[in-house]
Amino acid sequence: MITEIAQIEIKPGSEKDFEAAVAKARAAFGRSNGFHGLELHRSIEKPQRYRLMVKWRTLESHTVEFRGSENFAEWRGLVGQYFAAPPEVEHTQTVLNSAG
Repeated sequence: MITEIAQIEIKPGSEKDFEAAVAKARAAFGRSNGFHGLELHRSIEKPQRYRLMVKWRTLESHTVEFRGSENFAEWRGLVGQYFAAPPEVEHTQTVLNSAG
């Protein structure tokens, strides 16, 4: 399992609209092969900064299948207008989990 972590800086004052757009975009992720869930976190210290954490079966599920799909175009169409800068994206693998 791979976790995509996207740090997203949005335009000031658009927080609620951005959050609503991400909620609407969940369906686009859900239709994507290899998708296993997402979480959106908002920074307390920097309220225009979000971290979107998406679980994918493989790296290619995100970088090839999702990014090359209409689902990605739908995602960007819904949320892109709120970005203050392009998102910074990285991928991680869990190496330690305290849940078990």
